[in-house]
Amino acid sequence: MAKESMKAREVKRAKLCAKYAEKRKALKEAGDWAGLQALPKNASPVRLHNRCSITGRPKGFIRMFGISRIQFREMASKGLIPGVHKASW
Repeated sequence: MAKESMKAREVKRAKLCAKYAEKRKALKEAGDWAGLQALPKNASPVRLHNRCSITGRPKGFIRMFGISRIQFREMASKGLIPGVHKASW
């Protein structure tokens, strides 16, 4: 599992990104690159990284479900994800 501080940092970045989204859009449309530079670094959506909502794992993330591949497999095997079941032939 990821450290709690890493999960908290990602949440903080997401909030900051949402806070400055309208301002960033307006500055981009106006072509005010100096104004964009003045915004906080973490306000940029490029700095966000998808993490598993359960474990915080940064790699192997499945966007459709918001969890990592490992958690997806465990939950699918237990039948916790509706509409998903293990294939067998």
